[in-house]
Amino acid sequence: MNGPIARVRALPSWQVTLGVALLALGFLIAAQLQSEGPRVRYTTQEREPLIQTALGLQAQQDQLKERILAARGTIAGLEQSGQGSAALVRELNQGLEEARTAAGLVPLVGPGLVLRLEDSEQAAPPGQAGSDYLVSARDVRSIVEELCLAGAEAVAVNRERVTVTTAILDIGGSVLVNSAYLAPPYDVAAIGPADLYKRLSESTGFVDFVRARAEAFGIRLRFAELPDVVVPAYAGSVTLRHARPVTGETTQ
Repeated sequence: MNGPIARVRALPSWQVTLGVALLALGFLIAAQLQSEGPRVRYTTQEREPLIQTALGLQAQQDQLKERILAARGTIAGLEQSGQGSAALVRELNQGLEEARTAAGLVPLVGPGLVLRLEDSEQAAPPGQAGSDYLVSARDVRSIVEELCLAGAEAVAVNRERVTVTTAILDIGGSVLVNSAYLAPPYDVAAIGPADLYKRLSESTGFVDFVRARAEAFGIRLRFAELPDVVVPAYAGSVTLRHARPVTGETTQ
């Protein structure tokens, strides 16, 4: 035992110190390598899922962008379609309003005149019918027709609107207009141009009427030109009972 110990003792002290230092350095390096390996593997293993997650989120974001762009396009199309629909609705409403006005379903006001027809105050001569001295449905029809020919746009008799389907008939001692029984005097209101009465008075038909009824039998006829003549809306039924739309070609 004295041999190895003696040899160790025989080594210089700097060699012993260097050997211990190298041995300690080797342990440190080995420990560092062992700890570095798991950390590198851990980082590498965690990075791949993160990358995949990021790529997935990016793909979802791209899809959302595409959906947003598609939604904007749809909204723009609907807005354009809505504008077209609104214009169509306005056009239809305007056409409907014009049709309602032409059919007499809308009350109107405007410049025009009112003519009053009253029975004659003259007594019928012996042997002559007393009805000739009374205002008849024919008299009222004649005035309405002459007013329309002179340019009247709307006419009413005792506030009964005259339409294309209006019938003016004698019923007993009264005049039936639409479905209303009217008693004299008969006020025929008309809306038309400013020179409506001038046109009417220059009409041959109206002149003949005045001669045949006012001058011959004393039927009283008065008129008034007014800035605001009110013509009420037609208050009767607009349901057609016997008419129906044409479904095919009609034969002459």
